[in-house]
Amino acid sequence: MTSPRMPALFLGHGSPMNVLEDNTYTRAWQALGETLPRPKAIVAVSAHWFTRRTAVTAMENPRTIHDFGGFPQALFDKRYPAPGSPALAKQLQELLKPINVTADTSEWGFDHGTWGVLIKMYPEADIPVVQLSIDGTQPAEYHYQIGRKLAALRDEGVMIVASGNVVHNLRMVKWEGNSEPYPWAASFNQYVLDNLDWKGPAKDHPLVNFMQHDGAALSNPSVEHYLPLLYVLGAWDGEEAITTPTDGIVMSSLSMLSVQIG
Repeated sequence: MTSPRMPALFLGHGSPMNVLEDNTYTRAWQALGETLPRPKAIVAVSAHWFTRRTAVTAMENPRTIHDFGGFPQALFDKRYPAPGSPALAKQLQELLKPINVTADTSEWGFDHGTWGVLIKMYPEADIPVVQLSIDGTQPAEYHYQIGRKLAALRDEGVMIVASGNVVHNLRMVKWEGNSEPYPWAASFNQYVLDNLDWKGPAKDHPLVNFMQHDGAALSNPSVEHYLPLLYVLGAWDGEEAITTPTDGIVMSSLSMLSVQIG
């Protein structure tokens, strides 16, 4: 019996406080876990493992990383003890050749970009997870092309879950109340929405060439939270449905847009 083709997800993870909160976004993540086909394993791509190489967690029991500060103790007390999968890590090393993917057996684990969303989707932490790093020395198309290779895993029961925010400017966040989005933030978020189903060569893709948008530099003063989206777009076959389980801009400059392929 063959496994159903797994979806690929980009989840706008927002504040780490979403781990403790019950809101529109966390309920949407929970609903995804309850309604999507159950994966045999998950390949996670998080904005928060931004490196100078491509690496994959290859340990049996990855640690839960609390890579944030200034939050309540209850957040630091949370753990996500999902098993790793050295076998899947090795498969990724083969799949992504000729890229040299480093097998990380001690340095990393699950950062909050990964476990902060998976703890809502799969709270039992009983699905094996490996996390792939983002090589910050590489251009945008590199990440899109990795997504194209990862697509093969979807037919083997492996779900791709990428996590970031397509608009992420913490310096311009407005903490008070329900602040209106900055015009540049709303414009860039809409630009992403308008081009999700673009078909054509990767080198010409508007979302690979996202810095051409007038609002891109303010929306992404650094690119690590945007790039995870490209792994999911790269995994699209050009025909599958593309949906947006969540959308909205919080604190004026943080997009909670999520994208589902398949």
